[in-house]
Amino acid sequence: MSPIAYTAAIIAVAVVLFVWNKLPVVVVAMLTALALWATGVLTINQALGGFGDPAVVFIASLFVVSSGLEVTGVTAWAGQLLIRGAGEESRTRLLLLKMGLVSLLTALISVNGAVAALLPVVVVIAVRLKRNSSQLLMPLVFSAHAGSMLALTGTPVNVLVSEAGLDAGFGGFGFFEFALVGVPLLAGTMAIIVLFGKQLLPERNGATMPADFSRHAKTLVEQYGLASGIYQLRVRASSPFVGVPSSEVALSAHPGLQLVAIQEGETAGPLRRPLVAEGDHLLIRGEGDAAAAFAAQMHLAFRDEKAAGQGEDTLFNRSSGLAEVVIPPRSGLIGEKVFPGMVTESGDLIVLAVQRPGLETAAIKAKGAGGIELQAGDTMLLQGTWKALDVHLDDPDVLVVNSPELVRRQAVPMGPGARQAIIILTAMVLLLATGIVPPAVSGLLAAGAIVLSGIMNVEQAYRAIGWTTVILVGAMMPLSTAMVETGAAKLMAEHLVNLVGDAGPVALLAGLFILTAIMGQLISNTATALIVIPIGVAAATAMGISPRPVLMSTAVAAAAAFLTPIATPTNLMVMGPGGYAFSDYWKLGLPLLIWFFVVSVFIVPLIWRF
Repeated sequence: MSPIAYTAAIIAVAVVLFVWNKLPVVVVAMLTALALWATGVLTINQALGGFGDPAVVFIASLFVVSSGLEVTGVTAWAGQLLIRGAGEESRTRLLLLKMGLVSLLTALISVNGAVAALLPVVVVIAVRLKRNSSQLLMPLVFSAHAGSMLALTGTPVNVLVSEAGLDAGFGGFGFFEFALVGVPLLAGTMAIIVLFGKQLLPERNGATMPADFSRHAKTLVEQYGLASGIYQLRVRASSPFVGVPSSEVALSAHPGLQLVAIQEGETAGPLRRPLVAEGDHLLIRGEGDAAAAFAAQMHLAFRDEKAAGQGEDTLFNRSSGLAEVVIPPRSGLIGEKVFPGMVTESGDLIVLAVQRPGLETAAIKAKGAGGIELQAGDTMLLQGTWKALDVHLDDPDVLVVNSPELVRRQAVPMGPGARQAIIILTAMVLLLATGIVPPAVSGLLAAGAIVLSGIMNVEQAYRAIGWTTVILVGAMMPLSTAMVETGAAKLMAEHLVNLVGDAGPVALLAGLFILTAIMGQLISNTATALIVIPIGVAAATAMGISPRPVLMSTAVAAAAAFLTPIATPTNLMVMGPGGYAFSDYWKLGLPLLIWFFVVSVFIVPLIWRF
């Protein structure tokens, strides 16, 4: 068999295996790369070269940046804005706002960057509104494809067609000139998704969906009887507590009040200094009138007058959080005495409350003075800074009910590090928009800044990367190389041009669209464009027409990568979180592909004349 025949057979088998959906997509992708080497179509370096491709590095770095936005609460804040703007009931408004946002972001930072940034936001929205993620994620990606045609920076293909126009002597395309065709593409995409998306998309969620932690703090403080009567009082400069040893701060002269903890003003963690200073906080429990009288007498200020006495706001905020832990059998803490207000051995966490199955909370509180001996199955509510919760709860002596990191990502909008994350994202967008450095470099710089700024450590960055997507993209990229190296892609394109070239320029656009769209479902749309662009320019020159409409039509066709998950990296990104099968893509993708065909073949020539 010839190399072209081997390549065609490998593509056919890979597509069948993807559609069959019985083998993991990563396994199919790796088998495809190995088959290209085993048949002699590619060398081993070419077959595995996709893993070193800058696009793969860029995608991996975007996962880190996206996770940095999520960890700091930027995505939770964006999700709250989307929910607030769309309301909890209006599916149409939610879809329109989400698709509008991702399309505008795509125009600035490319499809991959926009989808990676908004993917966790949409997943959180799906969880919070109790909607199936499959109904939201594919519309996110497909509207991003349409949004890539709004500006020159939307996709590398736009840059390729603009440069091809310059090389042909007919001039390139302006930065926002793409919007002349991008706006109708996006409008039609939104209309199709809103009108038919619900029927054409499956009703399903990903295999692992995060829990909804939007009311996590309220649930915990109510469960442990802390919903009211908790106050955080700031020590003023005139307070008699300034300069006093923390051990001498007592509330015995104020019946009805109990000192829970003294917190450092800078960190909101338990006080480590020997003396109380201005700006530190006293965390007290008791009646509101008694707390107000105590604050006035001792020159203390309520940290937040609006939230005074509300446990979830006082104990759970941007600086500090709550964690519930269970004492497992054989824990080293069994037999240890604890009491509310006790600081843990590390000095970073405060025990707020203890619960035991079958024993009333009131009974445990009554034992507070002498403490209660921990038993297997007891639960404790701990409070401390988010960093302290992350560090000290990785302990075999306790089982954490809900990971503080997951809780913070959802429930603390614009948390610690949010400003740095936004600055890093903005800098990456500027680098991508200006093209000062290659996209892979801008992504690596942004990911490195996320780690160096302390938003995430190296281990967290590793965990943030969607390795299934990275491996899948890297393993499938050699297929593009094989199509070019064997001459299969060029042979297909030349036959098509010969077939439709004599039927007129509109037929040429239709033929090039079909070729580009078909190839774009199997290989990178950038690789497809690199193959089709020179053939399209040559055909336009031979027919004596301007190549500008041919080039713009090719860009539109390259963006119409809707029918398979392997068509683009972003299609793959949502496959797991959306719970999609290989066959789910074409159902919504086909009507969108038809709309892109209409725009490419009939509207483009009205704007850029032959």
